[in-house]
Amino acid sequence: MSEKAPISKQQQKSRETREKIFRAAKHILEKKGYEELSIKNICEEAGVSNGSFYHHFKTKDDLLSYYIEDQPKIDPDLLELPDSVDGVKEGIIQVYLNYVKYCRELGVEFVAEYYDTKNQALNAAIRMERPYPIVTVQTYVEKALAAGIVTLNVEIEEFTTDIRMIVIGNVFEWCVKHGDADFEGNMSRSLGKYLDAVLCEGEQ
Repeated sequence: MSEKAPISKQQQKSRETREKIFRAAKHILEKKGYEELSIKNICEEAGVSNGSFYHHFKTKDDLLSYYIEDQPKIDPDLLELPDSVDGVKEGIIQVYLNYVKYCRELGVEFVAEYYDTKNQALNAAIRMERPYPIVTVQTYVEKALAAGIVTLNVEIEEFTTDIRMIVIGNVFEWCVKHGDADFEGNMSRSLGKYLDAVLCEGEQ
């Protein structure tokens, strides 16, 4: 396996600025709530200019979406295809247990503020420019289908919509109970039941 090329000073500076903006947003959310999360307040807290913010993010919800949805993604090419439908199901569930772990790291207060009906970044019909973790799962399942490992008894678009709603429901349950829920267990069980219903052995 080839080693990743070292990042440049400019890339490192850009990454540090992103982190600074994110930490400022997280602090405002935790201390003051979503209503106070304006770009002006984020920039003041982070000590950066508005121009610097817009260089990295389109909106405040774009900022939150980047950290909620893009950070924990797994490269589909790193998910080796197993030789059975059960292995495919386990791989899909693992992607979302990775997401659960990341939500825990961010904290229930932060995640609860993000999963707000005011946040149009959650509206898949509007927000198309950033991938959900479901993109990883869709690519993974499409590979399994092409390899004849599994068959899917619903359309792939319906599959991805169902998965996304199951995940959002589990995250909401965790948030509304202020973290007092079996996040990992609930996610694994509900996804497992759905996958049992729609994924079948292929004809390898």
